[in-house]
Amino acid sequence: MDSTLNDLKAWIGRSETVGDRIGATPVKALDATLDHPPRAVQEGTPLPPLWHWLYVLPLHRQSEIGPDGHARRGGFLPPVPLPRRMWAGSQFEFRSPVRVGDAVERTSTIADVTIKEGRTGTLVFVKVRHEWRCNGAAEPAIVEFHDIVYRDAKRPGDVEPPPQPAPTAAAWQREIVPDDVLLFRYSALTFNGHRIHYDRQYVTEVEGYPGLIVHGPLIATLLMDLVRRQAPEADVASFRFKAVRPTFDLHPFRVNGQLQADGKTIQLWAQDHEGWLTMDAVATLR
Repeated sequence: MDSTLNDLKAWIGRSETVGDRIGATPVKALDATLDHPPRAVQEGTPLPPLWHWLYVLPLHRQSEIGPDGHARRGGFLPPVPLPRRMWAGSQFEFRSPVRVGDAVERTSTIADVTIKEGRTGTLVFVKVRHEWRCNGAAEPAIVEFHDIVYRDAKRPGDVEPPPQPAPTAAAWQREIVPDDVLLFRYSALTFNGHRIHYDRQYVTEVEGYPGLIVHGPLIATLLMDLVRRQAPEADVASFRFKAVRPTFDLHPFRVNGQLQADGKTIQLWAQDHEGWLTMDAVATLR
């Protein structure tokens, strides 16, 4: 195997710590973006699950940005020599609340780098562990694992994996119209410069996709927001999601949920306009 790819394992164990303060304005802005009515957001208001992504943002200088809109390779993340980067999934433990007014620190560590050969070429998986601490606490309020996959450029004749039908037993369902404004606002709120979410010419001509790609984290946030809408008193202890298939801005899609018989497990999933599964997720309540 290419020695450059093997060298990426040297990044395992690298760590960085970045701080921020939980302000009220991003909470109000995401409320508006997800079409919630205005509400009072005061000191001490707890963040809904996944809304911590509005903070400790990637503040790379403009001169540090690469051709895909991300920071150039080789900083904290390993310099993977593959052009396409996607958020493959995440796992979370929500141990204690993060509240408006808290001073937070996020310590990020490269937990693993795995190299595989797939049907469409080389795949590199990078797993990052994030620990979020509030107000100098010794124990983290949130433990998060972030799975990133890097892929070769799309080639003529590449065969995508066969789609999986989405479950049909949804007790909760909401239709989402992923227009340019929704994608732009979420990119802006998370300071995400990845061009696949807003640059139609780039995503179709350079990366070979049919349309703008809906952010994986936005879909995950919409799944958790479905829980918030349908079970507002639910206390989520853990959550995990896996991106199964890209979602494009060309058609509406649906987020779905089903509380299981144990009363603590919520099966969540997203599906495209054709009924194919695009994201598979599970939330566990305390």
